Amino acid sequence: MGGFKVTFPGNKKIDVEFDKFEIKTDQAKESGGDETAPEPFDIFISSIGACAGIYAKSFCDIRKISTDSMYIFVDVALIDGQKLMEKVNLTLYVNQQFPEKYIKAVIKAMNSCAVKNQLHPDIKTNTAVVYLDR
Repeated sequence: MGGFKVTFPGNKKIDVEFDKFEIKTDQAKESGGDETAPEPFDIFISSIGACAGIYAKSFCDIRKISTDSMYIFVDVALIDGQKLMEKVNLTLYVNQQFPEKYIKAVIKAMNSCAVKNQLHPDIKTNTAVVYLDR
């Protein structure tokens, strides 16, 4: 893994460059930012969902299961009065054609997410599958 270059383009904006990519971040207006990009914490939470998502997608692709209308919703509960995560819920919403026999297996695949597995052990995680209504 190569390094990451962090720059400060103005106000509360922070940019990160690595390989051929650039991630732009900013802060909310109430935190003195301009709200021109996501906050770093939001990108962190997004990365948990994206990581679990690639595991779910790969699981389905190998088994030729359609991912049409499938999505993951990430919900984070914070410790009262703090900006520390207490719980992360990952819910995979699947269409009615998703085979019930694969629910436990796709959850296991999603739980293999390297980003999620870097979380402190005190942070509870819950991974579930829910069928979408027709």
